[in-house]
Amino acid sequence: MPSLLSPGFLVASPGLMDPTFRRAVVLLVEHKEAGSLGFVINRVSDVDLNEVAEAVGMKPGDVREHGAVMTGGPVARETGWVLFDPADFSTLPEGTVAVTPGVAVSTSRALLQRLLRGEVGPRHMLLLGYAGWGEGQLDNEIAQGAWIPVDASSNVVFATPVDQRWGEALRSAGIDPARLSVHAPSEA
Repeated sequence: MPSLLSPGFLVASPGLMDPTFRRAVVLLVEHKEAGSLGFVINRVSDVDLNEVAEAVGMKPGDVREHGAVMTGGPVARETGWVLFDPADFSTLPEGTVAVTPGVAVSTSRALLQRLLRGEVGPRHMLLLGYAGWGEGQLDNEIAQGAWIPVDASSNVVFATPVDQRWGEALRSAGIDPARLSVHAPSEA
């Protein structure tokens, strides 16, 4: 049975104080009974592109990309993921998963190397790690008020400055961020 939550955004409620997810916007890629997978799209990592290039066997001098490396979540931070606009490709890289009409995700090493060399269109994001939830965990967190589910938007992912994505994701759902309560989510 398809999920009503994915694909979509999970926007951290103002009361979610966990530093990993405070004011986070998560692009939820998969939500199933067995668990959920997503990527935080508004956290800049302290890892730079040259470090990523070296990790995939490239020379730092080969890096032509100028964007930031993002922290996709607290799980498996050594893994690299590329979010990108599939419209920029005539043939999608192997291992690509379509998330929404304007967003796809891949772990393709060849795609990552192309991105680092500046050969990928402007609508992309490199993430390290992901956000994951076990069976029932995310549903419980939503019931407690930790997350606000909203429709995903490729413009929030690719065209909105990182520091504005939380507010813009809420506004895209007709929610005024200034009018949200700051009460902490209830405990289970």
